[in-house]
Amino acid sequence: MKQNSILIRRALLFFLAAVPALWLDLATKTWSFHFLGMPGEKQAFWLIPNVLGIQTSLNEGALFGMGQGFVPVFAVSSFIALAFIIGILFWSGLAKSRFWTLILGFAAAGVLGNLYDRLGMHHLVWGDFYPPHLPGEPVYAVRDWILVMIGSYHWPNFNLADTYLVAASILGMTAFMLMPEEKKEVLCDEEQTPADTEAAGKADPEEN
Repeated sequence: MKQNSILIRRALLFFLAAVPALWLDLATKTWSFHFLGMPGEKQAFWLIPNVLGIQTSLNEGALFGMGQGFVPVFAVSSFIALAFIIGILFWSGLAKSRFWTLILGFAAAGVLGNLYDRLGMHHLVWGDFYPPHLPGEPVYAVRDWILVMIGSYHWPNFNLADTYLVAASILGMTAFMLMPEEKKEVLCDEEQTPADTEAAGKADPEEN
C-alpha cells in the first residue's frame, strides 16, 4: 500500500513537471513564430546585441540540427524515447526519488515538445523560396527560436525542449555516476521484475 502511494505521488509529480514545461515550450515557439514569422521573413531580434536573441528557424533533423532530412526516423525515435522514460521511471524504482522523477519529467516534456513539431501539429506550411519544399506543403520540422552567438560563431538555433533534454541528460548522467554501485546494479539488472522493485521499495526508505 505504501509503495502504491509513493508511485501515485511520483506520477503526479512527473506530470506537474512535464505538463507546464511542455506548455511553456510550445507557447514560446508559437509566440516567436507569430512575432518574427517564418525563417528569413524578418531579421533577428536581439535581447543582448550580438550575444542572445530571437531568430526563427525550422529544424528537420535532431538536436541542434544534426541529421537533417530524417524526420520520420526521429519521430519514431521520439516515441521510443518517451516509452523508455516512463518505463525506466516506474519499472526500475527510480520513481522513489523526487530528483529522478523531476529530471525524467522535464526530459519527457522535451521529447513531446519536439515530437509535436515533427508531426506537423503546429500547422505551419512552407512558403515560397524554401526548396526542395513546395509552397503550401505542410511543415514537419521542429521550430527553433533561441539565437546564441559565441564570439563570431553562430550556435545552432534551439528551443526550450532542447534545453530540457540537454539539462536532463547532464544532470542524469552526473547523478548516475555519483550513485552507489549497488543501486547501479539494481537499475541495470534486466531480470528485475515489478515484484523485485516493490520488494526493494519496502526495504529502502523513500528517497528525496
